Amino acid sequence: MKILVLNGPNLNMLGLREPEVYGAQSYADLEQFIQAAALDADCAVEIRQTNHEGVLVDWIQQAYGAFDGIIINPAAYTHTSVAILDALKAVSLPTVEVHLSDISRREAFRGHSYVSAACLQTVKGQGFDGYRQALLALRAHIMGMREANLQ
Repeated sequence: MKILVLNGPNLNMLGLREPEVYGAQSYADLEQFIQAAALDADCAVEIRQTNHEGVLVDWIQQAYGAFDGIIINPAAYTHTSVAILDALKAVSLPTVEVHLSDISRREAFRGHSYVSAACLQTVKGQGFDGYRQALLALRAHIMGMREANLQ
């Protein structure tokens, strides 16, 4: 099973940016955590990060036919990007949205996620472990789809 993990703007600044919200661990630490979680779940992951909305859209489109599912932390684009929503809907790959912080307990403008309309679920406020939870949920969903197709 091959999963694309996409991270949006400013996640490359983990450890420096608002450590009281996002923690002191770095983006490299996050990548290592995701790789270890994928190994435990018997999944292959490709992890990417960009600060550019169009790049995220391109990567989502390129995932079609190349990946079994997507984990996405769209970061600030969560609350603004219909383009990312439309790209996810276009490729129709099972997707789980992840946020390190609990966006529903932060500033009011962070309360709405456009992206969630194209996702199986949203994991928020679990820190790095949210990626593990997303990976396990996505794996279970994909395995269930495969089993249903065999019957």
